[in-house]
Amino acid sequence: MPTDDDARLAAELVTQAAALAAGMRAGAALTISRKTSVSDVVTDADHAAEELVLGTLLRERPDDGVLGEEGASVESRSGRRWVIDPVDGTYNFASGSDYWCSALALVDGDEVVLGAVAHHATGSVVVGGPGLPTTRDGEPVGPVHDDPLELVSAGTYLHPGFFGEPSVHDPWTRAVSRPATIRMLGSGSMDLVGVATGRLGSWFQHTTPSWDWLPGAAIVAGAGGTTRQVEVGGRTWSVAGGARSVAEVVAALEG
Repeated sequence: MPTDDDARLAAELVTQAAALAAGMRAGAALTISRKTSVSDVVTDADHAAEELVLGTLLRERPDDGVLGEEGASVESRSGRRWVIDPVDGTYNFASGSDYWCSALALVDGDEVVLGAVAHHATGSVVVGGPGLPTTRDGEPVGPVHDDPLELVSAGTYLHPGFFGEPSVHDPWTRAVSRPATIRMLGSGSMDLVGVATGRLGSWFQHTTPSWDWLPGAAIVAGAGGTTRQVEVGGRTWSVAGGARSVAEVVAALEG
């Protein structure tokens, strides 16, 4: 289980990482590089924010492991591991949009126990986990509403390169035909905070990296929501929302 000090540290780290990234974007031209595609990019702010979080964790939690999207990797001696996404929604960030955040998760063994997300544009910090009721700026959020999928919005993402791949496109098409409306906004952690706080009714995505899934999954769980990962067509799909909408998304994905 996470301690109060773990939650405090996580909130401080994502706040500092987001502030650093925002300051770099405001102060000078960003250095932007492609990773796997034109929309999968990394900036010097991503690297700087991850280094800030890594350095603090090495001092404050020297026995814990670390995994960062931009390459941070430290073996765990405690059985615990921190997962860092210094800027989630980097394409948005690099394009001038404010729909991005800094995110962090704590995993104990095989279980995610804590997530923290800082949205610099609003100054809000959301923290929670399966055993830690989710709060936004210290105030409780949730519970996640348990509504039918047909009555809620769903956040999702599908890169254009996957539209022609049946193992991804077919289940995704079945799932997006069910909600009241679809939102594709470009930051998994921001979307999952939206599920926890009621801005989105559900969320699903295939092949979601741990740094895009675990912080928000912990926060949804702490708000009384449901999270699942299922294998469909050789792909792992991550799904979050109320219990009823998650079950309906999974049924749609599975056909």
